[in-house]
Amino acid sequence: MEKIGAIQKKLRDLQEMNDVYLKELKTVAKEVQKKHIHIVSYFTYSVNLNHQPDGENLIIGSYHITNLGFKPLHHPYICIKLNDEDQFDFSGKYFYEQTQQKMKLANAWLRFNEASDQQEFWLKPSKQQILYPQETLTFPNFQLKWMPNRSYSGSVTGFSYGDEIEEGVHAFNQISVSGKVEEGKRYE
Repeated sequence: MEKIGAIQKKLRDLQEMNDVYLKELKTVAKEVQKKHIHIVSYFTYSVNLNHQPDGENLIIGSYHITNLGFKPLHHPYICIKLNDEDQFDFSGKYFYEQTQQKMKLANAWLRFNEASDQQEFWLKPSKQQILYPQETLTFPNFQLKWMPNRSYSGSVTGFSYGDEIEEGVHAFNQISVSGKVEEGKRYE
């Protein structure tokens, strides 16, 4: 019986030691989590396809950045990139630093790359400089338009940046659209 008692005591000691180690690991994990920033970005959108003469195809989308971490993201900004600048027309609620347009557009974002670049749209919110934990920031209701006068294929990708993520975070999804307009059905 003494051997069984000694084994039981040794098992209790080992269990207590494991409990202490587990508690320490949980504490360290929580501290690491508090220091870590975790940003998730994604598109939501709807598509309206219209392959009629003088018809227009349209995507209305929004780009969202959510801070799932425990640390704020300072000076957030985004890049929305089109793979085909000739076929698709991008518009949204943004302004340029040198224009007076910002007075008219509530919650508009500042576009800070060249207006002549119709492939990349670098944007930052005009009012919000910090994305706090568990908050979402949205560039809402941008539009992507094109005429169905020829076959088309294009995509929209997104990237999120900030002081804590200078290398950027790629959006979880992208917008992809393609269509084939038959040769005899071209609308011009």
